[in-house]
Amino acid sequence: LSFSFTFPATTWALSGFGAWSVVGLRGTLAALIAVTALLRARAPLPARRDWAALAVVAGGCAIGFPLLTTLALTTSSTAHSAVVIGVLPMATAVVAALRTGHRPSRLFWAAAAAGAAIVVAFTLTQDRGRPTVADLYLFGALLVCAAGYAEGGRLSRAMPGWQVIAWGVVLAAPVNLAVTVLALPREPVHLTAQALAGVAYVAAVSQLGGFVLWYRGMGLIGVARASQLQLAQPLLTLVWAVLLLGEHLTLVVPLTAVAVLACIAVTQRAPA
Repeated sequence: LSFSFTFPATTWALSGFGAWSVVGLRGTLAALIAVTALLRARAPLPARRDWAALAVVAGGCAIGFPLLTTLALTTSSTAHSAVVIGVLPMATAVVAALRTGHRPSRLFWAAAAAGAAIVVAFTLTQDRGRPTVADLYLFGALLVCAAGYAEGGRLSRAMPGWQVIAWGVVLAAPVNLAVTVLALPREPVHLTAQALAGVAYVAAVSQLGGFVLWYRGMGLIGVARASQLQLAQPLLTLVWAVLLLGEHLTLVVPLTAVAVLACIAVTQRAPA
């Protein structure tokens, strides 16, 4: 639910800021919140062996995914982008299986693959058989994010989930601060309530708060099974795209989202 507002909020943010400014502000503001939380909780420094995994979280979830999805949304609709990102659960499950050695059942993989295939078919149908630049951004985003999800979920078995994302955001802070400093003076800025609300949401919730719940859940039920719950995200985002952004959907969009949603039920019922 938290992540389903990300694309609409990003669209709001883009109404008042340039794409690079949105990415930089998102990461910088999230880092300020994360540092405050870590200091108040007197959280210990992560073990040396965990820093590499935290770097993957930082690169995938706090730099790569925000940048690539924001660039995609400058040319693609929220609804279309949301459905394309429906491949993310499958990618996360694959990365987790390769990284941890956990092997879900064949039924799980069949349902996850079906969900991913539906999304790919939707993308090609909408783009007349060929991907657009926005689709390439989105597929790149889901690959780096899947790595960040898998590593973060693995770390959350031993480290509090909120600290996993907090340290990841802090590691990414120098890059995001540099982007902010370089982009803000060079891109147009139109301060509106909608744009500020969008930036606030993607910084506080999309970049940090949503991950607190996400990594906690992954630590409890496993990365592969938890990842498939995110197949519900496109359907929810489609609702917000219509209600909040006034986007018009063709019949194939909600039908695709519902078909993908049905795959979730199978992955959650499949033997671990």
